[in-house]
Amino acid sequence: MIRRQFLQYLGLMGFSPVLTSCFSSLPATLYPAPDFGNVTLLHMTDCHAQLQPIYYREPSANIGVGGSSGKPPHLTGQAFLDFFGIKSGSREAYAFTYFDFSEAAMVFGKMGGFAHLATLIKQIKQSSAHGNFLLLDGGDTWQGSATSLWTQGADMLAACNMLGVDVMTGHWEFTYGSAQVLDNIKQFKGDFVAQNVSLTEEAQFASGAESTSVFKPYIIKEFNNARIAIIGQAYPYTPIANPKRLIPDWQFGIQEQSLQQTVDEIRHQKSADAVILLSHNGMDIDLKLASRVTGIDVILGGHTHDAIPKPIWVENSNGKTCVTNAGSHGKFLAVLDLDISQNRLRDLRYRLLPVFSNLLEPDAEMQSLIGKVRQPYLQKLQQPLAVADKLLYRRDTYKGSFDQLLLDALREVNESQIALSPGFRWGTALLPEQPITYEDVMNHTAITYPNTTRRNLTGSEIKAILEDAADNLFNKDPYYQQGGDMVRVGGMTFHCDPHAEFGQRISQMRLINGSLLGANKTYPVSSWASVNQIAGGKPMSEVLVDYLKQQ
Repeated sequence: MIRRQFLQYLGLMGFSPVLTSCFSSLPATLYPAPDFGNVTLLHMTDCHAQLQPIYYREPSANIGVGGSSGKPPHLTGQAFLDFFGIKSGSREAYAFTYFDFSEAAMVFGKMGGFAHLATLIKQIKQSSAHGNFLLLDGGDTWQGSATSLWTQGADMLAACNMLGVDVMTGHWEFTYGSAQVLDNIKQFKGDFVAQNVSLTEEAQFASGAESTSVFKPYIIKEFNNARIAIIGQAYPYTPIANPKRLIPDWQFGIQEQSLQQTVDEIRHQKSADAVILLSHNGMDIDLKLASRVTGIDVILGGHTHDAIPKPIWVENSNGKTCVTNAGSHGKFLAVLDLDISQNRLRDLRYRLLPVFSNLLEPDAEMQSLIGKVRQPYLQKLQQPLAVADKLLYRRDTYKGSFDQLLLDALREVNESQIALSPGFRWGTALLPEQPITYEDVMNHTAITYPNTTRRNLTGSEIKAILEDAADNLFNKDPYYQQGGDMVRVGGMTFHCDPHAEFGQRISQMRLINGSLLGANKTYPVSSWASVNQIAGGKPMSEVLVDYLKQQ
């Protein structure tokens, strides 16, 4: 639906002026801005293989600890709107917050979609006088949908090549296994960069490789009177947060010292005018990194799905660094305009543009490609399974209604007293009374290690699991945070103090009948997505399908 039709539709439906006033003066060009600088970097991240427009609810709870408490990216709701100066009830408020999500979604529609993103990118390029552009992808691109899983990322490679991605780094891409990753990169027309991924000593010895580098650490792109260095920073905890067995010969890490050496090399030997870190660390890690590593002009961040409209400036011993994060699921496109002259970055302008699908005509060529890659799977994807009885979403610090659906399925189908589910932040939202299809199920479960398991655990073992998960989320040192949300728990409740020390955050563990868990008593527990073992149970998608059909 094009912009004019959408506005007419709103009027016919009788939506209030409060909700529709933000559309009343839209110019012919949806995102106008005067020219600035002489190079523009476009940044997308964490789309999680969502080729189609989607609904995605931003969190109502995003708890920060230590120095991060009460600061971006840990602001939600009204605090977020006040900090960034966004008007309540506006389309931007819908894009960036959870407020009245179901009602606002009915007015403002779905967001993202590669065909609409392609239109926006072309529009920005066509309105520019300088014509110097780079499209950067922060990773988590090849995973998150049924078609990406079934094609091993090939559908996303085709879409990204058509979109014109110039440089990318990765995280969930690695869960296809090292051989598939390297094969996919051969099909990718851009550059895959990651300075913090190297061969293990054993792998280097066995292969006889002269260098430990698995990927290019950086790439330098040249324009008229401008040299831009893009350093890759892949997700540093991949072998911990995901199965190490999938990439046994590669080692990861933040690699702060190596990064500083790379920046110094670029500055002093390669004469780059601007140094950009394309990061998948997560924003809290990036903020600390920016205070310790000098010489980086801008960090374009991802992983934690934080949509931050204005950059955060971080001072360090040699100046300051601009830190950003560009949201997720194709909802946003970041636009970084650089003013470079006399071999240095003189100024910059940053905008984070929501991708409103109803206001952007889909690009015909990209729409055709999407239809082509989805066609063989459409019948299965569109299979109806149930109807949402409420808003189903995933992201929040402790719980999400779609996560609860997964937990209920695990407990009932696997006949378990307690269920555990990872605190993934990817997965689209469904509105009340919206049909739940097989594609929706896969949007929350499409991983390469989806199997469920049922085992007996003691109360002490369950507490240890929760304490470990809480420390990954609430450790006061950002370098020890792995991103994501708290592990989801069904069949029991617990109290969590985010500000307590390790081993003391979890208390009051009770079954749903109110009785406390016994430290030495065993309980049947179902879970899925184990990183430490190959579980023998059914994939989570099949468990959820069985449960939905029963309902």
